[in-house]
Amino acid sequence: MLLHTPEIPGNTGNIIRLAAITGAELHLVEPVGFDFSDAKLRRAGLDYHDLAVMTVHPDLQTAFEALMPARVFAFTANGEEVFTDIDYGPGDVLLFGRESTGLPDEVLADPRISARVRLPMQPSRRSLNLANSASIALYEAWRQHGFAGGG
Repeated sequence: MLLHTPEIPGNTGNIIRLAAITGAELHLVEPVGFDFSDAKLRRAGLDYHDLAVMTVHPDLQTAFEALMPARVFAFTANGEEVFTDIDYGPGDVLLFGRESTGLPDEVLADPRISARVRLPMQPSRRSLNLANSASIALYEAWRQHGFAGGG
């Protein structure tokens, strides 16, 4: 999973926990909207920080270079494809934007984006919480692979 400039420590803490329990790698793109010693981040991630594989990148270009040649699925409320219609493969990247604004247009237009993907929701609803969105998407990808490594 790749989080582009996340803002809320509690969300990122929950996603750290998610990465640890599913075995996913978590990549964050700076700037992040919090300090890694933030109590809310620690509280949400509990003791999972040491169990998660997490890398912080100074910018999106550096993150893409580290993760390529993987396919990148950009999650956005305006995505053309529904998340369950994707046939996820090993090494695919699930890209999520910041809580307040989502992914910027220039990121969504990047040629390295394989598809813009959405989670269905009721009309006239703005968005789903970042940690919830990441959980839904990651569990679908993991399910497609028989929950490999899970118990």
